[in-house]
Amino acid sequence: MTTDVVICGAGIAGIATAHALAVTHCVRNVLLVDERAPLTLTSDKSTEAYRNWWPGPDDAMVRLIDRSIDLLEQWSDASDDRFGLNRRGYLYATRDPATADRFAADAARASAQGAGPIRVYRSMADAAPYRRSPHRGFRGVPDGADLFLDSHAIRQHFPWMHPDIVAVLHARRCGWFSGQQLGMYLLEEAKAAGVQLLSGRVERVVHASGAVEAVDVAHADGTRTQIRTPVFVNAAGPYAAPVGALVGAELPLFSEAHYKIAIEDTAGVIDRDTGLVILDDAQLLAWGDDEREELAADDATRWLTEPMPAGIHLRPEGYGASRTVLMLWDYHSAHRFSVPEYPMPDDALYPELVLRGMTSLAPGLAAYLERLPHAYVDGGYYTKTAENRPLVGPSGAHGAFVCAAFSGFGLMAAPACGELLAAQIIGATRPPYERAFLPTRYDDPAYVALLANWGSTGQL
Repeated sequence: MTTDVVICGAGIAGIATAHALAVTHCVRNVLLVDERAPLTLTSDKSTEAYRNWWPGPDDAMVRLIDRSIDLLEQWSDASDDRFGLNRRGYLYATRDPATADRFAADAARASAQGAGPIRVYRSMADAAPYRRSPHRGFRGVPDGADLFLDSHAIRQHFPWMHPDIVAVLHARRCGWFSGQQLGMYLLEEAKAAGVQLLSGRVERVVHASGAVEAVDVAHADGTRTQIRTPVFVNAAGPYAAPVGALVGAELPLFSEAHYKIAIEDTAGVIDRDTGLVILDDAQLLAWGDDEREELAADDATRWLTEPMPAGIHLRPEGYGASRTVLMLWDYHSAHRFSVPEYPMPDDALYPELVLRGMTSLAPGLAAYLERLPHAYVDGGYYTKTAENRPLVGPSGAHGAFVCAAFSGFGLMAAPACGELLAAQIIGATRPPYERAFLPTRYDDPAYVALLANWGSTGQL
């Protein structure tokens, strides 16, 4: 076989890149290679949310994700809203006045970086103009953010939240969509433009001359195919590091295991119209005195009585009569994997711990602790760089590129990153934010120094 571009990985990163090459730039001879069905390793484990609300020493992530959202909205219009794009927003909540002050500082910084204007509500009268986001769709929703600093206004607009919540920051150009439907829409368009899908595992990339020459693919039936190509794209998700080694690239990546649960909120505790809600406070889990004493006495369970990280979050899932709520809490991130393990490590306590922690945000959920509801648990790996920014650009042998390190933001970043990588491959004009995501950024001593004092990475 001979092809212009081989893309290793048919997750959302690989599909978005193939789509940009074939549909936008009319590169017809593009081959996607994956031993799994498209969108089944990590892309379908997402909470499917997006946000243009990103911290950082510069505006690169805001600009990148804003471009992705532009593309998502264009595709939503073109597909008759096939993937159900909404703009419910992200709501950051806190019970700590110091964190409320940080919300104000974060909002000012985000606004300066291009996220939109900030509307501050310090009284009930201030909050009178506040408008909720629509249940569906994204038209007519303001950008920027609404910052509530008045407890009475918070009670009025978010009555299901804990009465001790002192601040809520509603970032507006945020929401969610069906990642599977988006991916299949892009894949179908890419196939119609000439992209082909080959089932198999990339085992070798030939680059003896210093440039990519061919890719060897092993198939499930024991046969092998060599594909002659001048361009190889590493979009291998959790396997990006070992695939990078095939082209002589040492990628600065590690992985974290992240899980989520889905429960049926039969009691109707959570507002079905709310956005994705994050409690931005560390907390101690609520245990009875006897339970706490017993847990603290055992080395294996003592951690359950110690402070747990901030960032527990939830969102409603589904429309109509659906009562499903997705819940996530990243308390596993201290354990890093150089190579992901499948099946993922089990955490039998996860559903109960998430529900217990979530009562600090929504106390009505405590009713479920008496008899734990059935919880569907799944998850995947967040493969990331130290500063939690993607790698998009040339990497390794001449003609080799990487589009990886999407951590937990692959669905929201892939549209713009696929567009950026396609432009790099064909030599088209690229946006100024390109330099923030090039793998060569780590060759800059000033950038390495900046990493030491990076601050928040925006990880949820």
